[in-house]
Amino acid sequence: MSSEETMVVGVQPLDEIMQQRGLKNHDLVTAAPPGFINHKQIQKARKGRRLTPRMQEKVLEALNAALDPDDAFSFEEIFNYRGKKELKQG
Repeated sequence: MSSEETMVVGVQPLDEIMQQRGLKNHDLVTAAPPGFINHKQIQKARKGRRLTPRMQEKVLEALNAALDPDDAFSFEEIFNYRGKKELKQG
């Protein structure tokens, strides 16, 4: 398995959740505090580009901020994998 194959885990449940609720990446960016997360990070999360656990948590926080508190999601509902900490090189 190549390095690139392990970096992509497939479209995540987050993508379907956002589509069902009519949410765009921009909706999550604007619901989060300024500078908290950007459009590219959300797109990577939706399409299954492997993220760090902290970035996954940021995506979850932004999604829940964009929704009514009664509709909040858990980590396991939007991601089907746990991110790995990046190895420090050098």
